[in-house]
Amino acid sequence: MGLLSLLFSHPVLFAILAVLLLYSIIAHEVAHGWVASLFGDDTAKLSGRLTFNPAPHFDPLGALMLFLVGFGWARPVPIDYARLRNTRLGLFSVALAGCTANILIAMGGIFLLQFENIRAQALLVTVLSILVRINIILGGFNLIPIPPLDGSKVLMSFLPVKAQMSFSRFEPYGLLLLILLLFTGLLNPIIVLMQNLIGTFIIGVFNWFR
Repeated sequence: MGLLSLLFSHPVLFAILAVLLLYSIIAHEVAHGWVASLFGDDTAKLSGRLTFNPAPHFDPLGALMLFLVGFGWARPVPIDYARLRNTRLGLFSVALAGCTANILIAMGGIFLLQFENIRAQALLVTVLSILVRINIILGGFNLIPIPPLDGSKVLMSFLPVKAQMSFSRFEPYGLLLLILLLFTGLLNPIIVLMQNLIGTFIIGVFNWFR
């Protein structure tokens, strides 16, 4: 279910969700560009995309999908993969950067929820809980290996060069397939699986530090 149904029924919740989703998605994209710059490609930086100003990141179709089905995206940060040092590691790291950012945000929210003075404030607990949930969903969703999602680039980083070229030919059709799968609900089991994997990972990290 998208955000549109909340606009009139729960306008305050709608506003909270919209803002948290917006900046979680932006953080995801900025992370891609920032890691790319670490590997030698400053295309995103020169394009003015390493910013939390929403305007440069706005994608009309991604915003529409967000409101209609609850999943959306920002305008992809421009990456020149040919400029990355250590191309295979660079591709893997840049692709995984966005999901890593979402996981770290979720972990930060869970960490803050451990404090009693925060748990005593109902609104803050609600906001942080939503923030955690949103970022686990975003991280899991983007790890699905269907272009243009990050999981497809992660997969490509492990493939031989010929297989990468064959897989890249599928990319122009990936977005249409993704939209079809979202609207039909066929992608839901995979989304739930990826969310559970991220949730298990986060729990494991917190247990390790205890």
